[in-house]
Amino acid sequence: MAEKSILRVAADLSNLASIRDFVRRTAKLSGGGPALVDDLVLAVDESVTNIIMHGYRGQPGEIEIEVRKDEADFVVTLRDQAPPFDPTRVLPPDLKLPLERRPPGGLGIFLTRQAVDHVMHRVTGDGGNELRLVKHAN
Repeated sequence: MAEKSILRVAADLSNLASIRDFVRRTAKLSGGGPALVDDLVLAVDESVTNIIMHGYRGQPGEIEIEVRKDEADFVVTLRDQAPPFDPTRVLPPDLKLPLERRPPGGLGIFLTRQAVDHVMHRVTGDGGNELRLVKHAN
């Protein structure tokens, strides 16, 4: 059985530092090396920022962050009650466009995909979101 740690926080940008600290500390304690931990922290930071900014849109809400190690994988599961949104369906940005022609932002999902090995989304039974980020330890 995999060990897991869970953090529940208000969906507020002021909580990003404590979320990053939680993911970093939990992944290190589970044996994650520096590069793996940095990738997980980046993916979670980008994903949680998107949940807060685009999911809840400034409305009150909660985010649950679960970190666990399953055999050789580190799995971070983010749960929220924002309107359903599946980031796995978002097309990658056109990185060939000059910066001045690109829309502002829009790289969070791309960076998340680059940082982890798998990104999965499902709508929960109560209509919220569950985003699973998987990073192989090897």
